Amino acid sequence: MTMSNAGQLKLFCGNANPQLSEAISESMGIPLTPMVVDKFNDGEIRVIIEENARGTDAFVVQPTCEPVNQSLMELLIIIDALRRASARRITAVMPYYGYGRQDRKTRGREPITAKLVANLITEAGADRVLTIDLHAGQIQGFFDIPVDHLTGVPTLARFFADADLGDIVVVAPDAGAAPRARAMADRLGGTIAIVDKHRPEPGVVEAMHVIGEVEGRTALLIDEMIDTAGTICQAADTLLDEGALSVYACATHGILSPPAVQRLERASIEEVVLTDTVPVDDAALDKLHMLSVAPLLGEAIKRIYADQSVSALFTS
Repeated sequence: MTMSNAGQLKLFCGNANPQLSEAISESMGIPLTPMVVDKFNDGEIRVIIEENARGTDAFVVQPTCEPVNQSLMELLIIIDALRRASARRITAVMPYYGYGRQDRKTRGREPITAKLVANLITEAGADRVLTIDLHAGQIQGFFDIPVDHLTGVPTLARFFADADLGDIVVVAPDAGAAPRARAMADRLGGTIAIVDKHRPEPGVVEAMHVIGEVEGRTALLIDEMIDTAGTICQAADTLLDEGALSVYACATHGILSPPAVQRLERASIEEVVLTDTVPVDDAALDKLHMLSVAPLLGEAIKRIYADQSVSALFTS
């Protein structure tokens, strides 16, 4: 009797971002495991794993992006299928963690969906989570299983270092993005500024003020995501009003909910740089440049599989 599957690394993916899954597979030199992920006639998700998974170290690549609920259910059902197929260890590779923005109660009678999703993933049978740039770092604490939290900053920083933008100031579009801006500025050798904004409700920004020196400098806006692009576009206008020579923008997750593309097209932003944690139509916006996190995720998966340090990737 053979034990060929014992401890073997296998990659699985749902339908949320197959292009990224294929890029990770190519970077690692490991094929994606054949699997059926489709629907019954009534819309229920149907999953069939077409290879023996018993005893394997299974990594499921599935960002919970648009369509968010379907992507999440696919992930949960794939994890359940692998658990019932006796996989030795199951790692949910979630380049983008949906429902992460509701990470605390800001008023009465609100849910904390970031915690709810963490519970669902754990109960489905995941043993570990690998993700990039959570909306709030404390979401890691919502899990009772290990979480490897990567950052897209090194990938973005390498691009802008090669671009040679001159005297640069890295700008956080709100106070919450300040640590990310500091990490980028440290890599680029620049300083930081913060745009102070008032948001009375989601998607609405009333006023902006710049804290820091931006006059006569190239401003680089950085955030973990661009959703409707209202904040980033208003911040760009504010920076130019304060004397910035030009404005660039970058983010790890390009959600780009309508009317984001139209806003960015009209905005006074020279270039928008995103990573491929979620699918983005790079032909939809002329000023858009896409970077891949497949090599980063591939290396992290290798390290997890080999029980090696993942934190070393933060200094690369």
